[in-house]
Amino acid sequence: MKYRKHIAVILLAVGSLLLATGCRDSRTIPTANGRPQITIMVGGLEKVIYLPAMLTERLGFFQANDLDVHLLGEQSGANAETALLTGDVQAVVGFYDHTIDLQAKDQCLKTVVQFADVPGEVELVSQQDAAAVKSPADFKGRNLGVTSLGSSTDFLTQALAGQAGLGTSDYTRVKVGAGQTFIAGMNHNGIDAGMTTDPTVAKMVSSGDAEVLVDMRNEQGTRAALGGLYPAASLYMRCETVQAHPDIVQKLANAFVETLRWIRSHSPEEIAAKMPAQYAGGDPKLYVKSITDSISMFNGDGLMKREGAENVLRILGRYSRNVAPVRDRIDLDATYTNEFVGKAQGARRP
Repeated sequence: MKYRKHIAVILLAVGSLLLATGCRDSRTIPTANGRPQITIMVGGLEKVIYLPAMLTERLGFFQANDLDVHLLGEQSGANAETALLTGDVQAVVGFYDHTIDLQAKDQCLKTVVQFADVPGEVELVSQQDAAAVKSPADFKGRNLGVTSLGSSTDFLTQALAGQAGLGTSDYTRVKVGAGQTFIAGMNHNGIDAGMTTDPTVAKMVSSGDAEVLVDMRNEQGTRAALGGLYPAASLYMRCETVQAHPDIVQKLANAFVETLRWIRSHSPEEIAAKMPAQYAGGDPKLYVKSITDSISMFNGDGLMKREGAENVLRILGRYSRNVAPVRDRIDLDATYTNEFVGKAQGARRP
């Protein structure tokens, strides 16, 4: 009897562990009242580059597609991808380049909606260093701010410096996060220059605390800095989730494509009016300016352009220590799909 009781306890413990693991498996999407319950982690909800996430919620497009979506904010894209891999969330709104970086680590992530063909990032230089730092060639010996090590801003910083002939030993990458922590880092001499997005860019430039050194909020600036397009903000999921729940993925694609089309047909003022008031940080006019300066980054159709994906691989294959050793075996076709966006376009009004 004692032996049977012992076995029963073990089986109960194993069953409990499997149940707990299942609850954290991003392939398993719970439902309530007939609607899928989706948690999406966003690499900075208030960042203009990820504006389509909150805007889709505010416009009611998730609900219109019979989805219950919960948005979570996380300032680091690297941390967001970790939450996806551990099953804490079902999807991430973040940079496409993480799908390539993770494939190099034998993990499969797939972008299903591509919001932008350019990073939307800006390399700022502090006002006190602006006279000495005129281009990435002047990064030598400098402290450069990135969101976190291993983040997309880290990849891009290395690319800018690398194309100027510098290696990572020539400068120091400093984790400063985004928003107020980035501003504090620059204003208190923690960094000389750093990569960030709007509305932080608009705040620092308007206050006179920083100047724009490299602008990747548009196609012209991105091609000049990176030698081509660099698709960035996107919705990506685990490949297993995409395969297991194509119907739910399609609904997400429908919602986001509708939002991208809405952005194309509305003014920055109209877009700002739909966003949470706190995103303006007490300065609505400055928030409208930040949207105006970045709005051209959104592609309007949700499609990944092959040229852009190939350029991301080229850059990571040279500057990412994860991708460089295995560059030749990266399968780009496994990192994104236009299937769902294509269907969403066909289902929407012309």
